[in-house]
Amino acid sequence: MSRTVRISLAIGGAIVVLLVIMPFLISVDQFRPTIEAKASAALGRKVDIGKLTLSVLSSSLSTETLAVADDPAFSKSSFLTAKSVNVGVKLWPLIVSRSLFVTGVTIQNPEVTLIRNAVGRWNYSSLGSASGATSSFSVKTLELNDGRIVVGSTTTQKRSTYDHVKVMASDVSMTSECPVTVSATLPGGGTFTLAGTMGPVNQADAALTPLAATIAVERLNLATTGFLDPSAGLGGLVDLKVTIASRNDEAAVAGSATVSKALLVAGGSPASQPVVVEFDTTYNLHNHSGVLNPSTVKIAGATGRLNGTYDVGGEYTTVNVKVVGERMPAKDLESFVPALGIRLPSGAHLAAGTAAANLTVVGATNRLVTTGRVGLVNAKVTGFDLGAKVRAISDFTGLNTGKDLDIETLTTNLRIAPDGLRFDRFDAVVRSLGHLTGAGTVDARNRLDFKMVAMLTNPLGGGVGAAVGTAGAVNDVLGMITGGDAVRSAKGQRIPFLVQGTTSDPVFVPDVGGLVLQTLKQQVGTPQASPLGALGDLFKPRP
Repeated sequence: MSRTVRISLAIGGAIVVLLVIMPFLISVDQFRPTIEAKASAALGRKVDIGKLTLSVLSSSLSTETLAVADDPAFSKSSFLTAKSVNVGVKLWPLIVSRSLFVTGVTIQNPEVTLIRNAVGRWNYSSLGSASGATSSFSVKTLELNDGRIVVGSTTTQKRSTYDHVKVMASDVSMTSECPVTVSATLPGGGTFTLAGTMGPVNQADAALTPLAATIAVERLNLATTGFLDPSAGLGGLVDLKVTIASRNDEAAVAGSATVSKALLVAGGSPASQPVVVEFDTTYNLHNHSGVLNPSTVKIAGATGRLNGTYDVGGEYTTVNVKVVGERMPAKDLESFVPALGIRLPSGAHLAAGTAAANLTVVGATNRLVTTGRVGLVNAKVTGFDLGAKVRAISDFTGLNTGKDLDIETLTTNLRIAPDGLRFDRFDAVVRSLGHLTGAGTVDARNRLDFKMVAMLTNPLGGGVGAAVGTAGAVNDVLGMITGGDAVRSAKGQRIPFLVQGTTSDPVFVPDVGGLVLQTLKQQVGTPQASPLGALGDLFKPRP
């Protein structure tokens, strides 16, 4: 063996021995008070770490425990705990002069608890606010691996848990912005990712720290995350892509949300067609409320307009949103109506027609109430023989409407709530039948309870006459939807009847009480300006 080889082996052996004994020669645990003090000063919270050990090969210090105290105004428990922490250091200054220079921090399996109080302030808002050393704090890399974040409020015991949280940030400083990426698993199995920059830290309120990022959410479950009431069977899955730019106390958020399998009424069925919302909103981080700027909602080829306000300061987000749609293809809406608790009769389909709506959505997201007016023009329901359904009523004997139901116009006041639907001032012209008016409800079990009046303006089987012109009908219905209060007056035979059963299997029966009331009014000569007037208070909107 050559002398050179022997010398190389000797040096290599010495290095190996040095690497082995180095952790025993340097008592790195002596740096624990320094690290705790600097971390506490930077965060404005008491920081405790376990015994430090040195890994020469990875140039890092490690500890098996980490605890960061919570804001005492919220709790005496820990804000953050972790099973292990690795602190990257410059090895040569540590060996030569016992100087500690931190290059990076990796926290393994952290658990963070985020709590918001009754006035909307978070327990992390005070991070860094008591620090006098923030300008000197910096680290090249900061990583949190396989963590868990628990989010809740002081006003409720309900908590949401986000698992497999991973945070990576570089060039971290309290006084400058830094690149950051975040990923997590959402309650119910969805995923969350964020990529952008944040900083410098707002020392008055860390929650107001500037952020510029893109956010993507996949398969967010509206029920398990608490946006909708799971006890009522409501739900849906959301895919979200947005950009956010926040500074001071305001954030601009814009993007698109796709809601699949939406279910908004107990007893309904998930919609087969997704709803796509293209939105633009301005959110106030200080008072936790925002303005939904003019946005759009699409269901297949049907498009509506949105605008309004919202507030996320409470246990549930509350909204006040206006929804307006005009000249929407009715057949494109068929896939969504099951989410509202409406199932078309077996074999029936909305094959044609134009729909309009002017609705207001208000309340907390776990119990939204939608009210307003909707209408249809020149609609065709294929596969539904109305004549066959009403033949049990003697006055309709001989009525032949065919296998399809043709609706010239239909308007109604509508109320949608989690427990069902209510239709007031129902007013329709149906070919081959006549003029229908009435009111009724669809409950959470899809049961119908309607009181109706049919005005047969032509002999049975003779039809109603030529349909109104499409353009004129659309304009008439839009006028009524956007604020008109018209109820047609019609002459002819009046037949009160009830609609019972379910939306998928409606049952038509005689309304004996309605017949008696109608006879009495005719005998006393009460003026009958409209079908609703003919029935007195029977169809007045319910409180």
